[in-house]
Amino acid sequence: MTDLTKTPRDAASAEPMVKAEGVHKSYGLVEVLKGIDLEVRQSEVFCLVGPSGSGKSTFLRCINHLEKINGGRLWVDGELVGYRQKGDRLHELKDREVALKRRDIGMVFQRFNLFPHMTAVENVMEAPVQVKRENKAAARERSMALLERVGLADKAGNYPSQLSGGQQQRVAIARALAMKPKLMLFDEPTSALDPELVGEVLDVMRGLAEEGMTMIVVTHEMGFAREVGDALVFMDGGVVVESGNPREVLTNPQHARTRAFLSKVL
Repeated sequence: MTDLTKTPRDAASAEPMVKAEGVHKSYGLVEVLKGIDLEVRQSEVFCLVGPSGSGKSTFLRCINHLEKINGGRLWVDGELVGYRQKGDRLHELKDREVALKRRDIGMVFQRFNLFPHMTAVENVMEAPVQVKRENKAAARERSMALLERVGLADKAGNYPSQLSGGQQQRVAIARALAMKPKLMLFDEPTSALDPELVGEVLDVMRGLAEEGMTMIVVTHEMGFAREVGDALVFMDGGVVVESGNPREVLTNPQHARTRAFLSKVL
């Protein structure tokens, strides 16, 4: 059973896995991120909460350079995201270099994005074979182990259309893990699921947390944030409004905007 009073894991005292300094992102004249500063420690479960349109998902996509930032700096495991610094100037990396770095970051989206013409095990083994050029037999064996890890070994031969939403999301998690990432990003992974299917996905995420996976989770599941999270940030209007220990922020929020939001979701 998960310890509800746990403190951040021992590894969380090391150098940050993710560091953001003054991160800005705009779409035309619309400024979505207005100077985000935060750090995510290694092996930490870092939860991002806030209303729709607050910039949470945009920030998540900036971490693996699916979106390019317009200002500030972002580092993952000590390396700049999307850029190389020479002197006092930044030079954008080529697409191939970005893709190489992105292999170390797993991402699970709201929608499962599985390949409909591939079985569950084929979905999981596709990237290791195509991107990392892994041996097919070895990739299949490891993919089967990952499906067993998420409780779906018996569904390995099923196509996405034959799986429930919760099962498809668990396959998506196994697919992300197949690349052996050092960081996992979850963009509201349960928001597209029927309520009775949410628990099976959160259970897999709890297991990853217990194994020490560094995770950044955009979520509306406040129970998960309270129980599993090591740190929580409340965002609104493209800025960090409040941050701290999830249990403290959720129980005793200090900012009026945080209190107003939580009064509607708790």
